[in-house]
Amino acid sequence: MGKLTTHVLDTAHGCPAANLTIELWVLNGEGDRRLIATTITNADGRTDAPMLADADLVPGVYELVFCVGGYFSQFAESLPEPPFLNRVPLQFGIADATAHYHVALLASPWSYSTYRGS
Repeated sequence: MGKLTTHVLDTAHGCPAANLTIELWVLNGEGDRRLIATTITNADGRTDAPMLADADLVPGVYELVFCVGGYFSQFAESLPEPPFLNRVPLQFGIADATAHYHVALLASPWSYSTYRGS
């Protein structure tokens, strides 16, 4: 069966983003969304377990919300309040419930990029 995994890299400091909160939402066609999981990244910037796996991974539209504002606030550098980036939402579709979907986020206090990894 398939699975959904993620990790976050801190490009401002050149390290994995440890202790960053991530929310997983499922969206329906009417614009409604439902929170289905919340987790915190480990020392490697990854979750300890897949966000979804096996029978829980079904085709549909999902959203990962990365709480980068809280993560970057722990550093001594001077950042504005409110932060430029706070919650980074990434909507994506799962078409094949047997595949591995790995959503990676590279983030700084000022920018981010994402890709589907392996």
